[in-house]
Amino acid sequence: ANILKLSDGLFLEVAREVARQYPDIEYQEAIVDATAMKLVMDPSQFDVLVMENLFGDIISDLTSGLIGGLGVAPSANIGDNYAIFEAVHGSAPDIAGKGIANPTALVLSGALMLQQLGNNQAADRIRNAVNTVIAEGKALTPDLGGKANTRKYVDALIKAL
Repeated sequence: ANILKLSDGLFLEVAREVARQYPDIEYQEAIVDATAMKLVMDPSQFDVLVMENLFGDIISDLTSGLIGGLGVAPSANIGDNYAIFEAVHGSAPDIAGKGIANPTALVLSGALMLQQLGNNQAADRIRNAVNTVIAEGKALTPDLGGKANTRKYVDALIKAL
């Protein structure tokens, strides 16, 4: 809470309170800019990051860049009673109707949903199929360095499934 003392201070106060309720789970505080640098240098040192929406949006975009971009980044917002699964990217109006959108983020968000519902086998099959298509590199959309359109990518994904 070095700059936004009021809002960050409240967030930290609540985080500390929740952390005390779960002493077996490691809890560390960090300043967002230092965290961003550490994520770029060695993302493997992190397991779960909890932060407010503003910093979470920035950090999620940064980390999606580490794995290939927004087109491959899934998202899950999980609460006690409800969960929402979505692609991290927005609607991409600049490529709407061109048939070149990368559906990976949405597909992987579906895998997260299946996992949350307890269907780990189906979730794993989807993740494995995505990994296969990307590793083969024959049906990649332009954002992944390929020349395939969305249909060709989806066809390859279905075949891999």
